[in-house]
Amino acid sequence: MRTYSDIALQVGEILIPRKSIDLKKWAVIACDQFTSQPEYWDQVRAFVGNAPSTFHLILPEVYLGSPDEPERVTAIQATMRAYLDQNLLVPHEGMILVERVVDGKTRHGVMAALDLEQYDFHKGAQTLIRATEGTIIERLPPRIRIREGAPLELPHILVLIDDPACTVIEPLVARKERLPLLYATELMLGSGAVRGFSLNSPGVEAELVTALRKLADPRAFRARYGLNSDQPVLLFAVGDGNHSLATAKAIWEKIKNKVGMNHPARYALVEIENIHDPGLVFEPIHRVLFGVRDSVIPAMERFFGEVVTTHPMTDPEEMITAVKTGSAKKQRVGLVSASGVSILDLPPLTNLPVGSLQAFLDAWLKDGGAERI
Repeated sequence: MRTYSDIALQVGEILIPRKSIDLKKWAVIACDQFTSQPEYWDQVRAFVGNAPSTFHLILPEVYLGSPDEPERVTAIQATMRAYLDQNLLVPHEGMILVERVVDGKTRHGVMAALDLEQYDFHKGAQTLIRATEGTIIERLPPRIRIREGAPLELPHILVLIDDPACTVIEPLVARKERLPLLYATELMLGSGAVRGFSLNSPGVEAELVTALRKLADPRAFRARYGLNSDQPVLLFAVGDGNHSLATAKAIWEKIKNKVGMNHPARYALVEIENIHDPGLVFEPIHRVLFGVRDSVIPAMERFFGEVVTTHPMTDPEEMITAVKTGSAKKQRVGLVSASGVSILDLPPLTNLPVGSLQAFLDAWLKDGGAERI
């Protein structure tokens, strides 16, 4: 196990399934997907059956808050221990280059561990690793319950680097076919395909570490963004899975005084990707509100402190077109409710409409306006 503290990186062991395991049944989509479509997870269950699978090791968030959640968590942790006892997982030393093909697009990343001591999910954080969205603290307790006492971690955390010259990951991609292939499989239910290549080579590791250090050089960082001399470096931005990483951070903060600073829980497994990867597509994430107890638009007007303009639309296509067209002075979002579809023009609180909307939703949920997002 090797630690590069100046770039918050640790290179250690990653557990991968044995060669005899059916990888198409082993790999499942992230647990926070299809949260309003339990039928998808029913299809996964039917496809997997009793075969070894990460489906038996995770709690899909569609089941969060269900009456049998405690029993599910107990069963998950028991299955983890059984898989370990049966030697279904084998350790791989070193980082892994991951190739994902989704919807005809190919993107690449590097699996490694990051130091939670250098991560802070709070607003205004100045750490080397930072969140890119607001962390809803209320979402952490169920995740903590699942992870506490679990002998395995199966994170789905995507961390982004800003590497316009493509110096970190792309040189590895250029020679990936010469790297040892660890696994390759199609993914279930039309989810694409994935391959993993070993980066367990001193030369390859040194090359990647050197490239990351150049990205993290304070002078280069400040010159790249036109910042002043006292602005701390941001090397890793959490692009997806922020609540998973925040959960790992919360657990680490809870136990570190008991277990010491060299405990494995200090480090979280992530996939590092270049934000300039042409296969990395950014799409809007819709907010679906459950258990709405209050009227949304009046609540928005109270929150923003001025009139929120509402424009009824005839159908979803017209709404989408209007949102894409935008508003000259305000930020525009679409709203779908029982009464129909409309667009809302909001006063800007952040650079992006989704940021302003999320600021309202966080406060609204806290005040009891809805049960959950």
